[in-house]
Amino acid sequence: MAVSETRVRPPEFIEAAGKTFLTDLSKATGDFKSADLSKVYGPQFVAGLDPLQQRAVKDLQSGLDSFKPFLQTAASRTGPDAFKEFMSPFQRDVIDATLSEFDLQAQRGLGGIRDRAVAAGAFGGDRQAVQEAEFRSTSDRNRAALQAQLLAQGFQQAQQGAQRDLQNQLTLASTTPALQGQQIAGLTTLGGALQQQKQSELGAQQQLNIQNLMQPLTAAQQYGSGVTQLIAGYPGKSVQEVTPNPSGLQSLISAGAGLAGIYRTLNPVQTT
Repeated sequence: MAVSETRVRPPEFIEAAGKTFLTDLSKATGDFKSADLSKVYGPQFVAGLDPLQQRAVKDLQSGLDSFKPFLQTAASRTGPDAFKEFMSPFQRDVIDATLSEFDLQAQRGLGGIRDRAVAAGAFGGDRQAVQEAEFRSTSDRNRAALQAQLLAQGFQQAQQGAQRDLQNQLTLASTTPALQGQQIAGLTTLGGALQQQKQSELGAQQQLNIQNLMQPLTAAQQYGSGVTQLIAGYPGKSVQEVTPNPSGLQSLISAGAGLAGIYRTLNPVQTT
């Protein structure tokens, strides 16, 4: 006999929307499972060193020993002969000219002694000889003292020059790395800002790629949420479904199957 069933079914437009949701969700899920994640994750989204940062590293490496030449030069200014390099080439000329003038004045002094001896009628006498000997002795002492004074002045000037150069070399040895450090710090700061900007751009591109990858799945989920809300807002309606009676052939087959089952029950198969 026919079978009658009563079922609660949603409205047709909601049922159609649900089927569309399941189709979209299935496709989006399949696409997500087979997606190439290397397009949204990986080193391509990490910003490398900016050219300014690379230059800072290169300058730092090349400037590690920049102070050594100055220290080596400074060391050469500390020896006992360091002053010789700073002796004025005109010092000898000054000394020679000064001593020549001194000798000329000494000769004039001797000439005065002779003139006085001639005027006194004692030229060539013992008194003249004594006076000339005393004059020469005093003149020689004064000449030696003058020469020593000139040499001392030249040495002192050369020594001061060596000391000044030593201090200059030490200053350069400390100033050069400091200036290089300031330059490297500036390059590093500016390069870091540019690197950060580049990283922000790569991060934005990565987020866009992720959104593009997730968009179908997100859209399907949002669509499904809307369908769920529709189901809650539109109660289903009762639909009666009737299963028709089986045909004669179907009835015969069904009866035969029932009789066969009864026969197997009454006559079990004997096993040996």
